[in-house]
Amino acid sequence: MYGKGTGTAIAAMSCLAAVYDGGRTRMSASAIAECRGLQAPYVAKILTVLAQAGLVQGTRGPGGGFTLARPPGEIILHDVFVLFEREDHSDACPFGGGICGVGQPCPLHDKLVRVQEAVDDVLLHTTFEAFRDFNGPGPDVPRVP
Repeated sequence: MYGKGTGTAIAAMSCLAAVYDGGRTRMSASAIAECRGLQAPYVAKILTVLAQAGLVQGTRGPGGGFTLARPPGEIILHDVFVLFEREDHSDACPFGGGICGVGQPCPLHDKLVRVQEAVDDVLLHTTFEAFRDFNGPGPDVPRVP
């Protein structure tokens, strides 16, 4: 459905959404990685991409770290998805582009179209607000006053 980069980015963003307080609470890349059971060096790389896209803000030094650039209710999953995935739906068919859709569709065509429509609905209509009270598989999200 999506690659490792997208999954890691959504996990990192969900951790930041869980502690979002207008940007006062910041988390290091290693704390975010621990929060979701991820590899810290990869999370740091993903956070760089998210920062360049304006989805997170990072501050260096003591008291630094990352926070969401906007409230979690204003960021949809699709905002993250498009940074790491191609939006080419032609590869949804196991026969590939150029075969399915030329003449009679393959037996899976209609089912795969419905799956893609459901995925698109989730990506376009789910904000990170959904993660506000979700601690996930890692240790409890650190709450900083």
